[in-house]
Amino acid sequence: MKDKRMPILVVGSTKGGAGKSTLAANITVARANALGKDGLVLLVDGDEQRTATTFSDIRTEEMEKLVPEKRKPQFHANCLYGASIRSQVRALAPRYKEIIIDCGGRDTGSLRAALTVADTLLIPVQPRSVDIWALDAMVALVKEAREINEDLRAVVVLNAADPAGKDNDDALEYIRAIPELEVLPIIIGRRKAFANATANGMAVTEYQPKDPKAIEELSNLIQALRAPVKVKV
Repeated sequence: MKDKRMPILVVGSTKGGAGKSTLAANITVARANALGKDGLVLLVDGDEQRTATTFSDIRTEEMEKLVPEKRKPQFHANCLYGASIRSQVRALAPRYKEIIIDCGGRDTGSLRAALTVADTLLIPVQPRSVDIWALDAMVALVKEAREINEDLRAVVVLNAADPAGKDNDDALEYIRAIPELEVLPIIIGRRKAFANATANGMAVTEYQPKDPKAIEELSNLIQALRAPVKVKV
């Protein structure tokens, strides 16, 4: 059985606005808290918009306001672009338990490089036609990356989903028919708690007032990412 850790996770998509930076930030903080010690998790910002870097800076400022005994475990953050992602992540991997790479919402050298060193690619998809259409480009990138990184696991999570309606089901039906991708058995709703927490340098597991549904969804997402790989037949 494969190691349940997700040593190198890329959160990426060629479609902007899918919510990947928010998920990358939440996963990073949740894993740092779970591991319980500073410097065990690395967040790589591979997006020139530098959303992950801004999040990291805000979190550092917020933690410094607290007395030491109330501070949460801190992750390390680094900006890397293009081919440097491949070379530097390989060099840095032995120092960290887990690495999360946030890549920009388009086809970039950074995303392509990240896929060559990733264990898992997480693709957030909103239940909208433009998001679904963008999956064709991601499938092409996954196929190309697997020529070098044959064990790359590519998973999709329905993100910012509607509370009800047919769009969620239609999107999932379409995605499940794509043989190169694995659909995670969870749905993340369109919840303000995710945006509010990220804006304050936190994960939804830390933010007050707590949103139990958002916390459950993040926990389920991480559990699904760390579950044994299912082989499509």
